[in-house]
Amino acid sequence: MDEREINQLIKLQDMSNFLEKGSLDDNLLELAKMTANILNAENCSIMLLNDGESESPRMNIFADYGKLPAAAYKESTGKGEGISGHVVSSGKSLLIENIHESEFFNQARRAKDPRKSLVCSPVKINTHIIGVVNVSSRVDDAAFNLTDLSLLEVIALFIGKSIQAIQLQKILNSRFTQIALAHAEKTKTDHSTGNNTLHNPDQVAKILAKTFYKELVNMDFGSSQIIAAASEIITQLNSNLKPHNKQVKKKTVEMKDKTS
Repeated sequence: MDEREINQLIKLQDMSNFLEKGSLDDNLLELAKMTANILNAENCSIMLLNDGESESPRMNIFADYGKLPAAAYKESTGKGEGISGHVVSSGKSLLIENIHESEFFNQARRAKDPRKSLVCSPVKINTHIIGVVNVSSRVDDAAFNLTDLSLLEVIALFIGKSIQAIQLQKILNSRFTQIALAHAEKTKTDHSTGNNTLHNPDQVAKILAKTFYKELVNMDFGSSQIIAAASEIITQLNSNLKPHNKQVKKKTVEMKDKTS
């Protein structure tokens, strides 16, 4: 094991001590910076599936470190589209030693950058792919290798667990959630399922939705009123996404100013 690999493992250990606090955006920004540092790279981006229909979700950049082309912040990528979309569709990590000699040569964003190598890995929560982490432009101008790819796969798992931990903490801090889970605990028949629920945001979300629906029905709310309540939840979700969209637009303007 050479000195570079030893340093990478030390930095990876530092990442394992990272504690999630603050907003999801802030945590992802810090993780993008740490990822680039571990792989000795100038650029790292974390893309998450958060847009489009549930059957065909699309990805946007949620956090990045380094310099990305202004166009990158505008893009919405679906499964199978571009390099990141390919990684989501295949569910496998990708090592490109020279993008000009690969099947993705026409998707190179930095035509003038002499460094043509990059690595990408899917970000998962359990077995569900929620996004992609991309790393490019090694500081020493060398190409990434299989060791770098293996490290990125470990980092991607950590990013997924960090996102899951933030989601669960916010959910479990809710009094409504505590009541819903307590009710589910009383009615469940499989004790092991109840234990696993606390580690799965999707299962917790389903419990909350069912509890919310039952409570509205018990209070004699009609179908139209229940639909109105669900619509309000979607409206609130869109409102919460606006700060992130503004941040991306601001960065796009800044990148244009620098290049003009």
